[in-house]
Amino acid sequence: MTGLEYGAIGFAALLLLLALRIPIGISMLVVGMVGYVSISGVPALLNHLKTEMYWRFTTFDLSVVPMFVLMGQFAAKAGLSQALFRAANVWLGHHRGGIAMAAVGGCAGFGAISGSSLATAATMGQVALPELKRYNYAGSLATGALAAGGTLGILIPPSVVLIIYAIIVEANIATLFQAAFIPGILAALGYIATIAIVVRINPESGPAGPRATRQEKWTALLDIWPVLVIFLLVMGGIYIGIFTPTEGAGVGVTGTFLIAITRGGMRWEGFVDALLGAATTTALIFLILLGAAMFNAFLGFSRLPFFAADFFKNSGFSPMVVLLAMVVLFILLGFVMDSLSMILLTVPIFWPIIAGLDFGLQPEDLKLWFGIIALIVVEVGLITPPVGLNVFVINSMAKDVPMIETFKGVMPFLMSDAIRVALIILFPTITLILPRLLVIE
Repeated sequence: MTGLEYGAIGFAALLLLLALRIPIGISMLVVGMVGYVSISGVPALLNHLKTEMYWRFTTFDLSVVPMFVLMGQFAAKAGLSQALFRAANVWLGHHRGGIAMAAVGGCAGFGAISGSSLATAATMGQVALPELKRYNYAGSLATGALAAGGTLGILIPPSVVLIIYAIIVEANIATLFQAAFIPGILAALGYIATIAIVVRINPESGPAGPRATRQEKWTALLDIWPVLVIFLLVMGGIYIGIFTPTEGAGVGVTGTFLIAITRGGMRWEGFVDALLGAATTTALIFLILLGAAMFNAFLGFSRLPFFAADFFKNSGFSPMVVLLAMVVLFILLGFVMDSLSMILLTVPIFWPIIAGLDFGLQPEDLKLWFGIIALIVVEVGLITPPVGLNVFVINSMAKDVPMIETFKGVMPFLMSDAIRVALIILFPTITLILPRLLVIE
């Protein structure tokens, strides 16, 4: 049996295990180990494992992951999510659909200090759902807006998934954060515009809330100064090259910790909960990383990625057709997989193909452009049926809203995502303009 056949069988076996609801990290680890043994034998596998775990988890760039995760935990303990939602609500809530718009704005703000879509969706859902229900928002709009808004956590820097992508393709993490900033802002504005269109078509789905006084508006803005300070200090420092991402994450953790103590009133129990939450999330991420490393090592021996890259390079298909095919595959995988797993599984195969095609971009620019496209499409998978992890998270909090209503609610936001993907594919400058203005030597 050839290596290509082993690779194809391994992929089929992985999809079967995923269909059986075996966790993705374990599935990739098992298939990778069995495939590695099939091609190279047990001694080769043991020799590989001897160094793989040490090398994988002592990579300096990975140290940024637990710190950004912990920063999000401290931010939640500090009550910053409530402050962000209140500030957005007093400025937008008096418009039709304004409270849903405020929820999206709160998601964007919390995503800027969280780095996780599921954490953003869960945290903002707890804050915004009661308010949306109190003003009789349609269940589909309320849950759909929060599920879609939660995806901003994966795109607006810092983003754990973006960090993992940077490590895979050997890109500069700070430059990728720069490239994601404008698409992240476009995503938030697109979702807000989507809500405005939905309530214009069906005014009863998003009634207006009370108008806040000028004093209330400025007071609410003053309440979110910690978020602005942390974002400007951490991301601003990273963007202009004062900090490395790891140093910036350390500064962010320290800042959110101090705010959680002084403002959130965090005590010892809350501190332990934050540490355990960050440790659990980090352990899950690292298990998936190990599984992906083993599976990709097996694919490397099977030479499947090289065959695929060579096939597309000599197929005669235009680079844009190949890219669109990858986008479709990302969306299909989003039906059954989470975002991090998709990046770890597909990028080691897709990137050599993209790198071998001529898109008229320099290699470093191509990494940025393709990374943001991949991240946005992976983000779409978080609200795409039948899995849609963000949809399940929000719907579990809204006990009175049927799941089908939540999936109906996210459909307009999926259309907004489609428009955004098309714009970024057609106009790479959207992702490249900020990295070119803020060149990090």
